Amino acid sequence: MKKVCSPYFDPEFDTLPERIYGPPCRVSIDNESMEGCTVVKVDSVNKQGLLLEAVQVLTEMNLQICKSYISSDAGMFHVRDEHGNKLTDQKVINYIQQAIGRSRGSTSSHSNNNNSIMSKSYSNKVFPYVEQHTAIEMTGADRPGLFSEISAALADLHCNIVEAHAWSHNARLACVAYISDQSTHSPIDDPRRLASIEDHLTTVLRATTNPKGCEVGDTNHPDVKTSEFLGGEGTMTTVERRLHQLMLSVRDFDDEAPSIEMGRKKMVTIDSCDEKGYSIVTIDCKDRPRLMFDTVCTLTDMQYVIFHASISSHAGYAFQEYFIRHLDGYALNTASEKERVKKCIEAAIERRVCEGVRLELCADNRVGLLSDITRVLRENGLVVVRADVETHGQKSVNAFYVKDISGNEVDIEYFSKSVKREMGPIVTLHVKNETSRRKNTSSSPQSSPRSFGSKLKYGIERLSHGFMP
Repeated sequence: MKKVCSPYFDPEFDTLPERIYGPPCRVSIDNESMEGCTVVKVDSVNKQGLLLEAVQVLTEMNLQICKSYISSDAGMFHVRDEHGNKLTDQKVINYIQQAIGRSRGSTSSHSNNNNSIMSKSYSNKVFPYVEQHTAIEMTGADRPGLFSEISAALADLHCNIVEAHAWSHNARLACVAYISDQSTHSPIDDPRRLASIEDHLTTVLRATTNPKGCEVGDTNHPDVKTSEFLGGEGTMTTVERRLHQLMLSVRDFDDEAPSIEMGRKKMVTIDSCDEKGYSIVTIDCKDRPRLMFDTVCTLTDMQYVIFHASISSHAGYAFQEYFIRHLDGYALNTASEKERVKKCIEAAIERRVCEGVRLELCADNRVGLLSDITRVLRENGLVVVRADVETHGQKSVNAFYVKDISGNEVDIEYFSKSVKREMGPIVTLHVKNETSRRKNTSSSPQSSPRSFGSKLKYGIERLSHGFMP
């Protein structure tokens, strides 16, 4: 009788993934230990990017991280929801447990060019109403009206701006825009048309006389290249991480002026722990949303491993302490490297701090809408220092942080009443003052609030027909 043989399976094979990638990440939610917050515990082997992944998940859900303790194999986050309460929604709790450890952060490299534009067909996970769109990245020396010029150039090229995010800091600009074809609402994948778009935007970025450019090259003769951008899942924090990378690539941290935030000097110090071989990065600054994400993101993208960390906030100020090493296991050795890390972290903190007026506008979406809105702001002496533009169905939701080009303060009360009255039938407008230190407004007629309001009223009236469906 023939002998029947069954296949042999090595019992060690079952544990092979765990031996290669480490044990699975375990996430537990504790609502009993602390009275005023929920404790999120993460147990996992130390892996580059895991801390950023956890912080990214919590940040995407608009959770407040009021305290955190990080070790090489575990992390504990004290979090509250956006209203300052514990997490009680079971769906939110389940999502946190599933999301942390499920995916790894993007390893997108950033360009070192002075001005760069990168485009690709980007599968959509942010916009449920559009299957795909084309992503374009822009970096370069900033100037008043540059974001408006970029919007106008895309409108002239028959591109619909589905979403756009722009940061301006220290005379540099980084922008990520998602566009589609005006007529078909589909991604733009024709190489010749993409080359034409890139060429036009490159011309816009080059048209600057700002002598303060990037040290990588001369801003008057920039080196512009086009390459594929390998992005992550397309979440908002993925876009923000990319903006951090783009700002880092154009060296927005190079600034001789002292770093001052909200009237208090920002303190970033770096010490050495010789007995353990760590460098200790200490941050003491005014607290704000997404602060921990910005600092962890910067350290991770600069190729430093965070082994231990302690984060706390009290009375509106945050204290963060990170024990870091290079990927090769060595601490920071030279004074120049420590100074560079210090400047980069300070720049990452400053990029979100916008002192000025926040304008929120909602209107029926159409091609050229963003160009018209930004042109009205520019013609009335307002500079866009940060922009977040999104499309929800047939509506365009725009949020701009603006400042007066002459440094004068915009009268919030008059601005809100006058402009909202003029634009009420057309769009929904909300105005919020983000300035912490109020400056003395000029008494000259040219800078008076009524002079500004009348000019803006005239510009809006000329364009009012364009906001109609």
